[in-house]
Amino acid sequence: MTHPVNLAGIHHAAYRCKDAKETVEWYARVLGMTYTTAFAEDHVPSTGEYDPYMHIFLDAGNGNILAFFELPGQPEMGKDPNTPQWVQHLALKVPSEEALLAAKAHIEAQGIDVLGPTHHGIFKSIYFFDPNGHRVELAADIGTAEQYEELARVAPLMLDEWSQTKKAPRHADWLHEIARAEHAKGA
Repeated sequence: MTHPVNLAGIHHAAYRCKDAKETVEWYARVLGMTYTTAFAEDHVPSTGEYDPYMHIFLDAGNGNILAFFELPGQPEMGKDPNTPQWVQHLALKVPSEEALLAAKAHIEAQGIDVLGPTHHGIFKSIYFFDPNGHRVELAADIGTAEQYEELARVAPLMLDEWSQTKKAPRHADWLHEIARAEHAKGA
């Protein structure tokens, strides 16, 4: 049976920004994104309330759109004080480990602090912050087809165990061993 909702992908993911122009320029300079579209309104179309905004859209590649809202009439943007800074982030894919390292060098040359690469067993990532304080991750897949198949196999087992114990299930310890071995080699 097919599901009644027929998704065709993510249309866009939206975040808040402090300054739309600065955000467009930063994502173009640092990540090479193309600014594609903007909507500016005084009234929110879905609610009708007065709340002037600028809604900008950036092409993140492969039909993926990243959007931001500048909301000058709202209190200064903040973060969830009960969620660690590393949790909420935007992860963007790069095609290879070499591309990841080249991106890191480019981003650091822009004067931006970069953490990583961090080895996650089946992908490697770097992390940094945009001018709005959003954490951005660039990730390069490095896993094998067999590793991805095994992760898909154990995913339901891990979720069930987590739901019962709220402790990290050990079904994918081999994944962490790969990362530890790479780290020990200095990779």
